[in-house]
Amino acid sequence: MRVYMIRHGKPSSTWGDADDDPGLDEAGLAQARAAADALLALPEGERPTRVVSSPLRRCRETAAPFAAALGVEVVVDPRVGEIPTPTAVAPADRSAWLRDAFAGRWGEIVGDLDYDAWRRSVASAVAGYAGAAVFSHYVAINAAVSTAEGHDLVMGFRPDHCSIQTFEADGEGALILIARGREAATQVL
Repeated sequence: MRVYMIRHGKPSSTWGDADDDPGLDEAGLAQARAAADALLALPEGERPTRVVSSPLRRCRETAAPFAAALGVEVVVDPRVGEIPTPTAVAPADRSAWLRDAFAGRWGEIVGDLDYDAWRRSVASAVAGYAGAAVFSHYVAINAAVSTAEGHDLVMGFRPDHCSIQTFEADGEGALILIARGREAATQVL
């Protein structure tokens, strides 16, 4: 079964701003509606019937138009949430930490946890949602894609806001990447 992983729309603020859980700005809301339309336009056998979201507001707001169109509730799952920041990294230093992480491999990320295991857990969670649209984040999408492609680069590509990645869930907990979504040079830091 297919599973779609969608990056959230453009947020109203970025990391380091006063709001640590921003919603979408006007462009982001329009992107969320366009993503819902794109998912609704899929052939009936490929169209998601469930909606899953990261707990963060920008993802929940991106998921809302599609969930409303389907008449379903959004399932909130922290396993498809944002990459955890190490406790030793101050919020003001998160961007620098991410830049360093983006330049390397999953097993090389410095922090409180095994980030390679986190990457595999994201992919496993997504694989468990066959038939769903999963609204998530830039780094989590890279985690699922790198796992499906069998490499360990933290940043294999740059999914644009509301970019839709298509996977096949093999029924045994693994993901097969069918198509990457739209890529752009979006600023994530």
